Amino acid sequence: MSRLDASALNAACEAEALPWRVQVVDEIGSTSDAVREAALSGEASGLVLFAESQTAGRGRRDNRWITPKGKDLMFSLLLRPEVPAALWSRLTTLAALAICRAIEIELPLQPMIKWPNDVYLHDRKVSGLLAEVVTPKTGMALVLGIGLNVNTDQFPPDLESSATSLLSGLQRPIIRELDRQQLALVLLRQLHAQFERLDHGFHEAVAEVRERSWLIGRQIRATVDGSELFGRAMDLNSEGHLVLALPDGALTTLSSAEGVRQVV
Repeated sequence: MSRLDASALNAACEAEALPWRVQVVDEIGSTSDAVREAALSGEASGLVLFAESQTAGRGRRDNRWITPKGKDLMFSLLLRPEVPAALWSRLTTLAALAICRAIEIELPLQPMIKWPNDVYLHDRKVSGLLAEVVTPKTGMALVLGIGLNVNTDQFPPDLESSATSLLSGLQRPIIRELDRQQLALVLLRQLHAQFERLDHGFHEAVAEVRERSWLIGRQIRATVDGSELFGRAMDLNSEGHLVLALPDGALTTLSSAEGVRQVV
């Protein structure tokens, strides 16, 4: 089990003109909480904080994301996009695509995107994202938290049937541990490449997301503003929002949801 090397990641980012400033901490409650504080203190865009162990990480609806030390990739980015704030919601879509492309580059796997903020592998969650807008005196910022299960091979009983890792997803793994350092660098490359499409090229990116959609064609229940909607996921529109066919045949478009689950 090797520790992430911040110096090597920063050297690679500098050599490749990537905009990231990488920090790695041994243990932290939540990388997103720490990056949020940095944003409130006026930290510039591009900070990336990785944690070897996260004791109070969280996902949507305040679900906890606890990580074993040195196994996975848990990190948060500080972004100050120079585009209208109305476009910032696109970042989660682009980040999910970046995660898929990084996995596809490194491994013989076919990740799928479960709208609005999860990546699946073999019908189980392998990655999750959470975006939070911060409004400090220095100007609006966005904190994007990402969790990617890389080498974890055991999950709590309540997650055994719904979670997986990249290592577990390999049909016949011939290695005992995936290289997190290499995967982290590929992720940083892909995140930068996809974020470049935030203003121009986003609709083409949505087409790539659509090809990787786990939801389209499935009957689902979505929780939106505390209410539950039932229907079939039909498509993603040009903004990456979910088009849902309701039981009466009407179509509705969801820009976000607190929760989405398949109806079996």
